[in-house]
Amino acid sequence: MSGRSSICRIRNGLATGVIALGLLAGCNSFDSRAFGALDSFSAQQIFGRGEFELERGQADDAAFYFGEIERLYPYSEWAKRALIMQAFSYHRDTDYPNSRAAAQRYIDFYPVDDDAAYAQYLLALSYYDQIDEIGRDQGLTFQALQAFRVVIERYPDTEYARSSVLKFDLAFDHLAAKEMEIGRYYLKRDHFAASINRFRIVVEDFQTTSHTPEALHRLVESYLSLGLVEEAQTAGAILGYNYRSTEWYEDSFALLTGQGLEPVSLGENWLSAIYRQMVRGEWL
Repeated sequence: MSGRSSICRIRNGLATGVIALGLLAGCNSFDSRAFGALDSFSAQQIFGRGEFELERGQADDAAFYFGEIERLYPYSEWAKRALIMQAFSYHRDTDYPNSRAAAQRYIDFYPVDDDAAYAQYLLALSYYDQIDEIGRDQGLTFQALQAFRVVIERYPDTEYARSSVLKFDLAFDHLAAKEMEIGRYYLKRDHFAASINRFRIVVEDFQTTSHTPEALHRLVESYLSLGLVEEAQTAGAILGYNYRSTEWYEDSFALLTGQGLEPVSLGENWLSAIYRQMVRGEWL
């Protein structure tokens, strides 16, 4: 980025914030949230107070002050700076819907500004930071992935793109973990066809995640339980080709050899197609 972002300038306004604290709260009876209470103060003074509130951990109050600048001085440079700071303040306060709304306004109003990349990153974080349990609705994970992809593709040379790549991979892994959880649930209850559908999703759609070796092993288990030995052997072959040193291959090898079978690609099925692609170097 060509200039420092507004977030990097927070500490620079601390002195201004202290002065503004005295101006805006000179007496105990002053209510800054009363209608018209801030009308006589400059944008810089209000901005300084917002920074001061951030410094002392009052993110909700900071968001209020930054919002007042947008209301009172809508076309000023201070309003632009205040809008990204408002998005940041709401996020710090874990008010994700308002953080997302402020970030989106910034992107809409200032799409080519230096801080547009950070606004898009904040928008993605507003989804990502709510992904805390595998069992929750995964809609937030999909939205986070989409938003991080925008950062990566639209702002590839920024620090936010690099961070987005890491978080994208973690969110992607999270989705695979959800499929594995459901697959294991079905497998434990001997619903083998349903479990295979889930493990197949991991192998086909999430093959770069850490869950692929276990998914292949669970396919060996499931197919053997259904008597589909060619599919089980092929899953074992894929596992041996890519993950021979893992415990999942050792377990699959023991299952197969215990029934007089070996991990080798056989037949014409979705797994054998993957195996052929993998041998040619197209499936990684």
